Amino acid sequence: MKPDHRTRLLEIAGRRGEKGFSSVVAEAIDSYLQADAVNTELRKRALRTGGSLSKKEAETIRRRAAKIRANWR
Repeated sequence: MKPDHRTRLLEIAGRRGEKGFSSVVAEAIDSYLQADAVNTELRKRALRTGGSLSKKEAETIRRRAAKIRANWR
């Protein structure tokens, strides 16, 4: 763990009135795992749509995605 992470975790725990930061870390891990499960399910759903778009629809999405990527910071 980076020293800065430890410091920040202790600050969060302190604001909560806790001495240690294990509950903060546990909460962060739970949040990460939940988000990962959601993202995994979204990827699976997206992959199941393969071939369900017309060529025109797929090209429109590709163009929009390219435009978004070009403007991404």
